[in-house]
Amino acid sequence: MDFKRARNDEQRTERRRQIVDTAATMLTEMPVAKLSLNELSRRAHLAKSNVLRYFDSREAVLLELLDAELQEWLAQLERSLEPIDGTPRERGDRFAAILAESLARRPVLCDLISTQATVLEHNVSTEVALRHKRATRLAIETQARLVLRYVPELGAQDATRLVAVTTLITAAAWPYSQPPEAMLAAYAADPAVAALRVDFTDLLRQTLAVTISGLLARREDLPVGAAPIDLNASEPVL
Repeated sequence: MDFKRARNDEQRTERRRQIVDTAATMLTEMPVAKLSLNELSRRAHLAKSNVLRYFDSREAVLLELLDAELQEWLAQLERSLEPIDGTPRERGDRFAAILAESLARRPVLCDLISTQATVLEHNVSTEVALRHKRATRLAIETQARLVLRYVPELGAQDATRLVAVTTLITAAAWPYSQPPEAMLAAYAADPAVAALRVDFTDLLRQTLAVTISGLLARREDLPVGAAPIDLNASEPVL
């Protein structure tokens, strides 16, 4: 392969972007589990050893992609959010639907989230882990602020809790909503079995709507005059 080592920060940044962009393209064709470092290197037109000059491992590449996908999703979500009227529950239901529908349109992000804790956060250096977790914290704070634009009654702490539930349900529901061929054949063969198939968007929407309603109900039990919680001072949930 024709490899020319990057000589300055700009070139190194561009080389890292090239690798991450290649991984993003690959994930439109295959799940995270099937993306190998060898194939990533081949498609990026780099030797495997050269990819490892810029990233510790395959997982480090995918964590950087996850952070970028999260930023892009949240930026798009913020641009598309419009004010709505209604009771706190009605606004919560609408926001739950918006979150679920927007995530369903981003299968690469959902796949990355579903493998984050079990795969992507392994086989990385402390430096990579710190960079990723700092990016995660910023994403949590950004998403919590978006929650408060629709349902300010939740308060900062419960908005952050909703972000945690969004991540956890996405991670759990996405793999179940992507059945392999044998499961698809089983669903097609028996309507009773087909009822077990998970609809990602519907499950996420319902879970988030119920969570918002529950958090609102619990806030009604708070003592009168309870002090609001500063989002920036609260502990991150994930």
